[in-house]
Amino acid sequence: MPNRRLTFALALATTVLAAAQTITAIDVKTEFDKAFDFTRAGTWGWNSKGAGDVIMARGADDDPIAMKKSAEPVIMSAVATEMERRGLRVHPDAPAVRVTYYLVLATGANAQVVGQFLPSTVAWALPPFAAQTQSLEITDHGSLVLDISADTMIVWRGIARANIKPGERRERREELLREAVRDLLKKFPPKP
Repeated sequence: MPNRRLTFALALATTVLAAAQTITAIDVKTEFDKAFDFTRAGTWGWNSKGAGDVIMARGADDDPIAMKKSAEPVIMSAVATEMERRGLRVHPDAPAVRVTYYLVLATGANAQVVGQFLPSTVAWALPPFAAQTQSLEITDHGSLVLDISADTMIVWRGIARANIKPGERRERREELLREAVRDLLKKFPPKP
């Protein structure tokens, strides 16, 4: 009997850890211009009009300026580290490619109602009972977009998306940003 309890406890802990990792998993997608020669991209710099922008659509108390002040240094540092890791040198005056970031923070909701997946009745196509919400999930999610352009034309774009737990510690949010940049730039330059 004690072994069953221990096995059950270990299985439950493993499931909870797997679910926690899934919640904070980062979904990465990239696209690039197949006509652009990425071998000539040996130097990089930030967009001359500014490194990027923060867009927030969560609530009335959103402060994109404050968020930009806290997120931009983390993003810029992570991009510089990853670009150097890929053999690109920073050249602020005349780089081969320029980087721009966009951090988009929003809130989403997903609801299900009782009977949502049942067929309607024949008479008047109405469900057999009044709809009642049985599941409601509200999440904060964020997207980090990195645009890499050459001669004012975007030649590579990467988007990293993740759900963010409400009240997440600042250190964890910074870690998510670094991880998103690292996962995005693993795919830069693209393989021919």
